[in-house]
Amino acid sequence: MEELSADEIRRRRLARLAGGQTSQPTTPLSTPLTSPQRETPPGPLPGPSGASPQPLPPAPSHTLGLNAQNVTPATSPMGPSGVAYRSQSSEGVSSLSSSPSNSLETQSQSLSRSQSMDIDTASCEKSMSQVDVDSGIENMEVEDSDRREKRNLTEKDSSSNPDVSEEQALQLICKILRVSWKEQDRDVIFLPSLAAEFQQNPKDVYSDFKDLIGQILMEVLMMSTQSRDCNPFASLTATSQPITAAKSPDHHLTLVPPSSQGSSPMMPCGGSFGASSLSSLGASGGGMACDSGSDRFTIEACKETEMLNYLMERFDSVGMEERKAPKMCSQPVVSQLLSNIRSQCISHAALVLQGALTQPRAPLQPSLLVPYMLCRNLPYGFIQELVRMTHQEEEVFKQIFVPILQGLGLAVKECSFDSDNFKYPLMALAELCEIKFGKTHPMCNLITSLPLWCPDPLSPGAGREIQRLSFLGAFFSLSVFVEDDTKVGDKYFSGPAITTENTRVVSQSLQHYLESARGDLFKILHNILLNGETREAALSYMAALVNRNVKKAQMQTDDKLVSTDGFMMNFLWVLQQLSMKIKLETVDPLYIFHPKCRLNVSLEETRLKATMEELKSWLAELHEDPTKFSEPKFPTECFFLTLHTHHLSILPGCRRYIRRLRAIRDLNRTVEELKNSESQWKDSPLASRHREMLKRCKTQLKKLVRSKACADAGLLDENLLRRCLQFYSMVIQLILRMVDPIYPNVSLPLSPEVPKSFAALPEFYIEDVAEFLLFIVQYSPQVLYEPCTQDIVTFLVVFICSQNYIRNPYLIAKLVEVLFVTNPAVQPRTQRFFEMIENHPLSVNQLVPALMKFYTDVEHTGATSEFYDKFTIRYHISTIFKSLWQNIGHHGTFLEEFNSGKQFVRYINMLINDTTFLLDESLESLKRIHEIQEEMKNKEQWDQLPREQQQSRQSQLAQDERVSRSYLALATETVDMFHILTKQVQKPFLRPELGPRLAAMLNYNLQQLCGPKCRDLKVENPEKYGFEPKKLLDQLTDIYLQLDCARFAKAIADDQRSYSRELFEEVISKMRKAGIKSTIAIEKFKLLLEKVEEIVARNSQSEMDYSDAPDEFKDPLMDTLMTDPVQLPSGNIMDRAIILRHLLNSPTDPFNRQPLTESMLESVPELKERIHAWMREKQGGRFCQFGVDIPSIQRGQFSGITL
Repeated sequence: MEELSADEIRRRRLARLAGGQTSQPTTPLSTPLTSPQRETPPGPLPGPSGASPQPLPPAPSHTLGLNAQNVTPATSPMGPSGVAYRSQSSEGVSSLSSSPSNSLETQSQSLSRSQSMDIDTASCEKSMSQVDVDSGIENMEVEDSDRREKRNLTEKDSSSNPDVSEEQALQLICKILRVSWKEQDRDVIFLPSLAAEFQQNPKDVYSDFKDLIGQILMEVLMMSTQSRDCNPFASLTATSQPITAAKSPDHHLTLVPPSSQGSSPMMPCGGSFGASSLSSLGASGGGMACDSGSDRFTIEACKETEMLNYLMERFDSVGMEERKAPKMCSQPVVSQLLSNIRSQCISHAALVLQGALTQPRAPLQPSLLVPYMLCRNLPYGFIQELVRMTHQEEEVFKQIFVPILQGLGLAVKECSFDSDNFKYPLMALAELCEIKFGKTHPMCNLITSLPLWCPDPLSPGAGREIQRLSFLGAFFSLSVFVEDDTKVGDKYFSGPAITTENTRVVSQSLQHYLESARGDLFKILHNILLNGETREAALSYMAALVNRNVKKAQMQTDDKLVSTDGFMMNFLWVLQQLSMKIKLETVDPLYIFHPKCRLNVSLEETRLKATMEELKSWLAELHEDPTKFSEPKFPTECFFLTLHTHHLSILPGCRRYIRRLRAIRDLNRTVEELKNSESQWKDSPLASRHREMLKRCKTQLKKLVRSKACADAGLLDENLLRRCLQFYSMVIQLILRMVDPIYPNVSLPLSPEVPKSFAALPEFYIEDVAEFLLFIVQYSPQVLYEPCTQDIVTFLVVFICSQNYIRNPYLIAKLVEVLFVTNPAVQPRTQRFFEMIENHPLSVNQLVPALMKFYTDVEHTGATSEFYDKFTIRYHISTIFKSLWQNIGHHGTFLEEFNSGKQFVRYINMLINDTTFLLDESLESLKRIHEIQEEMKNKEQWDQLPREQQQSRQSQLAQDERVSRSYLALATETVDMFHILTKQVQKPFLRPELGPRLAAMLNYNLQQLCGPKCRDLKVENPEKYGFEPKKLLDQLTDIYLQLDCARFAKAIADDQRSYSRELFEEVISKMRKAGIKSTIAIEKFKLLLEKVEEIVARNSQSEMDYSDAPDEFKDPLMDTLMTDPVQLPSGNIMDRAIILRHLLNSPTDPFNRQPLTESMLESVPELKERIHAWMREKQGGRFCQFGVDIPSIQRGQFSGITL
């Protein structure tokens, strides 16, 4: 052979480089991977019985010149079940030689690439369930044999194979690669250099067929780098149409709108991204948009793209050939030949992607493969084979695949849920991450090695930073919330004809989009966790997302500093999937106190029970002995990451949703007020200002309504809410096990000693559960009925009845509020849930006493707003009591409380206090409303008032109306409670410390309703404020009759502030006139009046008799004669009834504010006897003539004065 030229030597060297630079030490895989879940690692494949195949005898040297002993035969195109492996086909490809009938070719054309790259659903589900959370993620791998296709490579003995001549092999190579060195033709590429070599010395052209294939491919590619006049692909006229073309001059990845023209034969059908021909871009001299039913990403027009198109089609042709002639292709030598073609195509594609044949691409420029991946136009198995052949050479692997990752990241940033384009970057990345060889996921290793995998924070906005800068941040940022992406709202919810039904349908579609996107996000993160080498990086990234977004839990948050709601909700969904099968036995409840805890839980975080000092002391004690901690396992870390992510995602989302509804309500009210008052301002100087304000309000209202519609889709997703509820059920079980290890067999009361591990837990662990329950009860109550509901009921009952376990009274109040909102009287759809609560074995005996205790304890919460907060909390408890009273199972507990003494007395005292204040405030506000309404009725006088004064009076009216509505609702509830209780039990209401106060309260309100100024309560539309004077009068008079006895009559008579005979006579007159009471009831009320009048007459005489009592006989606070003196620890002496009344409101000594209880009071019998002796001396035989027992008079005589 003559001496080779320098160009020829360089060409052959490059050819060999392309053929061998990425070869692996083990025998290469000969066929493309069936799917990312069904890969076969390099090396010998099992035979029919699982044994290695027997060595094959060498083929005759004159046939192919290959040593068959060193060859791994290619897999048959037929799988174990007889189904051909799917491979991409080119439409309209002509064969170099006579080929079999076109039936197989036609059949192959029906296989679309979109189908071939789809992952088997069952395999996906299997992959999603790989996390064995029982033993930690270390056991998440499944046996390779369960996921690998068993391939039979020795179906026939090699000795029986017919010989394949060298000429036949050369024809097969030319056919697949569409080249010729013998003659030029329009459907093949003529190779002049190779033709010259064959003419000169055919025996020295190639050493083996692998060498020949490499030379062919290299010559084709080198020819394509010349000028366009010498473009080798121009001769391939049958497939000269490109799939896509660049439309933007800067060659950036763009979206091309769909064409209205009909599809060409080489184009996919509408809506399909597959079955298109991978052919030359240069042949047509330009680009052409892809006709498709949906938007499509564009492909860059350049020399490298022409090369890649050619190499991909040749790779694809191997599969076509295997399907056309399966028997011939199953022969070891042919199989190896096809395998060499595949591997050489991949090797040369790797050179093209590195820029070795042209010029290196810019580092930040996306890979040329990205558009093919997004359009799902890659030949089946191409990308998997490319990963396999390059992943062991780090630099080459990075050079090829980092641009691909960057391109996918850029693509997903341009996507939104306004179309389905979002799924293609996600699917592409998910499939890359699923590619696996042995136990290694090469793409996962590459992703976590990127500099922007988890970048360090650079500013206070660390949460927004990690979303914007981290590699996965763009993929997790897809959102339906208007605050995150306005395109969704603008497209789906901005039309004038949006109806409730349309909104519901659109919401369901968007939720399907979200499920699809989140499913791919799960696959990505799940595979990174499955890969042992990247698991630590994945957990660190997940922890960083949580730690850098802690500000999202704040009530007032700067949204620019934290990740968006959509981002966090996507992250939450993925974590929920990872946590779904965690068994609580594998979770360490002390993880957040572990020295290796990934989560940053601040010491400033409010704890359930422990103070700051107690927490620091316990932690110091805990960390003294490191053996108390075991190494954190994946189930524990995943569980707590998920718990904290709920705190930063679903809860802030719920709060934002409620704020949005409130803003919509306020804006609606403002718009209505402006419209209704238009007649007043339309001619004023401020008319233009009001019109502009009205316009702005309507615009803002439209935006908020659109925002709410998007939030409905993103937040009120039943599947999402159910998963949240199921996870919170796990949290509940973990917490209940901490307080009572024998859970679920919990018994009350709990141990008096609160476990330190429970006391040190962050308060939001329980608060979040309560807040989430409040949200779903109000906005999605159907979610509440899940198998986990029983745990939730137990949780509510246990902690409401164990108030000593929680330091913050407002947290108890939130749990009570859950009981209130699930009450059938408030939310009828949760009746079954409330019945589960009231019939729970623990609630029957414990709930009523606990609620009664909390009713009194909430008097002092320590907050600045405690005075007003208590009314709402007590309103909730009263509503619950009314419902529990209707359940006969609770009657025994109620009656036991009524007769037990101290607890019920304190409860009645608070009830009296609240009723007094609420009725007084609400009736006073009604008087002010009446006054302003009367002014406005007088048109002449009202018009004479200055405009500023009119506006001031109208503002006052609006405020009074709000106050009246609120206070009357609360007052009505407390009066209802009095009405129920006095009907069932009377004795506690007649105690010396309560009877006089109750009588005084009733008398005062009777005076308001029926006294001389009762007309001041007459307002327009009283039902608007919830004011029912007849019902109120009926209930108040009922209470009088239900407590009717001598002691209560004495208490009424002692009230010198409000009681008068005239008042009671007016009450009787109004009851008769309005038909409020029956004749019998009115007669009973008359008899009560007569009793009271007799006692009033005696009282007036007693006051004259005792007016000169010595000071030592008088109570120092009330200046009244003592009947039962007691000494306080401070040394002061007071009347027992007066000090007990004081202790009901404040457990302190009135003289020095020191703690004081009833047990600390000491009787002073000597002083008591002296007082009684003095009284007998003054009265003589006065009481005897009335037939009244003196001691009974002495016990209650002066107890009617209120503090």
